[in-house]
Parts: sequence; structure tokens; C-alpha cells
Amino acid sequence: MSMPKQSEIEFPLLQVLIEIGGKGKPSIIYPLVSKKFPQLTQEDVQKTLSSGGNKWNNRIQWVRQRLVSLGEMCSPEYGIWEITAKGIERIKGISNKEPNSQPKNLVELYEDYEQGIRTQLLERLLELSPAQFEAFSKKFLQAYGFVSLENTKISNDGGIDGFGKLKVGLASMYVAFQCKRWQGVVGRPEIDKFRGAIQGEYEQGIFFTTSDFTQQAKEASIKKGAVPIILMNGESIIDIMIQKGLGVDRQPLYLYFERVQDFTDD
Repeated sequence: MSMPKQSEIEFPLLQVLIEIGGKGKPSIIYPLVSKKFPQLTQEDVQKTLSSGGNKWNNRIQWVRQRLVSLGEMCSPEYGIWEITAKGIERIKGISNKEPNSQPKNLVELYEDYEQGIRTQLLERLLELSPAQFEAFSKKFLQAYGFVSLENTKISNDGGIDGFGKLKVGLASMYVAFQCKRWQGVVGRPEIDKFRGAIQGEYEQGIFFTTSDFTQQAKEASIKKGAVPIILMNGESIIDIMIQKGLGVDRQPLYLYFERVQDFTDD
């Protein structure tokens, strides 16, 4: 069977967090979310991506990123997922609704569709072979604004994947980058290691990852007197892909709403 859509997983994930006391480790959460979908087979939950990760768990991780961006989940510490007050309010609001009380409008249907596409794009990236991902990364960096690129093959490069000239408005700067596929969140040690490798050599560092960053990593990305590290998570990568038409074709759709004030007297 096809896996549930991201929008269909959001509520069960928040529900599971409440059931286990508000927070917990992903390894505990994954199977509990799976139980919310009795139609899932053992084969469904054991499917793997070419990158080696579990496809179902990865989809739950992507839903978690979406809920974090909405302010309904957070990560109070490394390896812990937690529901926020906003997430609890959402659960209460949905639980108090009468069944079949209100069908989804076009805006809600479009939002579901967009999130489904975003999930598919991220999973497609995770299914690429190492060689294919390297080729994609080059195209992505060019779309991001790099006008010259050079990959580094040095094994002790401190985590630098490459460097080049990044166009910023009418100016340009020399920037080093990492572009990695990760199954778990990227912690502060990775950011510190990357900064240590580029400090004094480059004007900026950019860390791209298909997953996300811990709060500690985000706080360490910009430090006074140190080269800034720009963090780009999976959501940000998909944003750029959609904006630049990389790996996706866009077709504009228009929604029309009645503007009541034009029909009334001042």
C-alpha cells in the first residue's frame, strides 16, 4: 500500500507524544505512530532508502520537521522530541470537532498537496546513489548562487565538501560548504568542526543537510568574532528547489475570493 500522507501523520504523531507524557525518544515514538495506521504492513515499515535509512521512519522525521516549523513540536535536548503548548491546543481543537463537521476548503487541500510534494522531493533525494547525490549537490549549489565551485577530495579536510565564490547581490564572497544527507539531526560538534576547518580561510560557511539541526547547533552557528555558518535544513533545501525549479516543474494556480468591501457602501 502507499504510505500515509504527511498531513495524515501529523495528528497521530502529536497524539503519541501526549500519550507518552509529552516527550520521548524517536526510537520509542516510531512504533507507536505506526500502530496508529493498522493498514501498514510489516513490509511497509521495513522499506529502506538507498541511503540506508528506513523510509517510514524518515517520513515521520519529515513530519516532525514540519511540526517544529509550525511551533507544535520542539527538541529540548539532543535526541528528544516534545510537543509544545501549541501542539496540545491543536490536539484539543481537533478532538472537540464534530465528525465530518466541515469539509476541507481549496486552500487546505492545496496545503496538503504541497506538503505531499515536499515529502516526495526529500525522499527522492535520500534515494539517490552517492554519485547521483554529488551531481545533484553541484546543480543545487549553482542554483543557490555559487558562480564557481571546487570539490575537495582530501580525507582530512575537516568536513569541507567544497568551496567557491558565492554571488550575493552585486558582490561575491568566498564560501566553504558541506552538503550532506543525514538521518538524524546535526549537532553542535559538527558545526564546531566545520567552523574550525574554515576559520581564517573563508568569509562564510554553509552547512546543507537533508535532516535538521539541534537547537545547540543553531545557537552556535553565529558567534561574535567567528566566521558565520549558515544552516540549511531539509525544509530550506526544498524551498530553494521549488523557487529555482530544480527537480520540479511549477504551474501557477489561482484561487479567487469574494472581496466583500467592494459590494458595500463606505
